[in-house]
Amino acid sequence: MKCKILVRSLAAAVALLAAAPGAGAQPASDTAPPSPARAAMHELVAYVESQNSTGFIVIQDGQTLVEESWPGPQDDRMFANLVHGHTADGVLLEDVASQQKSFIAVLAGIAVDKRLLDVEAPVSRYLGAGWSKAAADQEAQIRVVHILTMSSGLDERFAYVAPAGTAFLYNTPVYAIAKDILSVATGQPLEILTQDWLTKPLGMDETEWRKRPPALAGVGNATGLVTTPRDVAKFGQMILDGGRTADGARLISRTQLDALFTRSGANPAYGRLWWLNGGDVAIRADGARHEGPLIRAAPSDLAGAFGALDRRLYVVPSRGLVVVRTGAAASDGDFDEQLWRRLNAALD
Repeated sequence: MKCKILVRSLAAAVALLAAAPGAGAQPASDTAPPSPARAAMHELVAYVESQNSTGFIVIQDGQTLVEESWPGPQDDRMFANLVHGHTADGVLLEDVASQQKSFIAVLAGIAVDKRLLDVEAPVSRYLGAGWSKAAADQEAQIRVVHILTMSSGLDERFAYVAPAGTAFLYNTPVYAIAKDILSVATGQPLEILTQDWLTKPLGMDETEWRKRPPALAGVGNATGLVTTPRDVAKFGQMILDGGRTADGARLISRTQLDALFTRSGANPAYGRLWWLNGGDVAIRADGARHEGPLIRAAPSDLAGAFGALDRRLYVVPSRGLVVVRTGAAASDGDFDEQLWRRLNAALD
């Protein structure tokens, strides 16, 4: 059974049409054919629901257009491993998988602002020599920024395969040491940093780090960020608002925020643990390379926090947009493209 929390999209679409030049003064009746905007929004929400989604939020210019919640699939074991119960109002608490990387990137930027972390320093400054399986001289060339841009030159077993900074190798086990680097650099556990620097200031009351179940031990990242679509949207809104909270308090400097979204030399579709649209070339997490942007149907300035099972946070400054999707893996292999085609139609 569908659990609907809030949908404002249709009312918003009608209001926009009514305000348009030449629009009639009389509101559309309940029996009138749906307007193109209403029909497109209906199609968007129906499509997202059909793709094994459990949550979907669209916020534009600070207004929530869509906020939907659905129950998850009952027979998907991988999805079940990422579920951690429900909130008091029935929304699923889910491990957002690799979306956590983008949260860590922001924490690292804040640590730089506080002069607790130097991303240009060798990783060994924080973890000591011998943290990898590379030779000593090779390891010494790996800087913190290489961990954040997935260009460490190490494979998932921490063995050397390329000079640091020269190749994009999406690598979750190596990424996970960024958590240790943050804790060493700041002298605080990751849980405390996250609460003090992000979740409390942003009112993300349903977000916390949790130990992952044994079934996920093979991913090389022992803790998952468990949260809700609404909390992820608050994080995305902070990014859209230039690093500030709803009340205007600054969490991360503009300089460090911009650094997160600077295209890396190894992959134009990647910054510091954020995916970036609009590049001439995109190398995906599986290593596949193609000419053109990451998502052809999406705006070129889109920045994304992406996780397994098509967990998505899209932030689009040019359109004032924050979009969140949670759930099991989408059935469409080109889910991002299909979603953005429908989202464009609904918003246009």
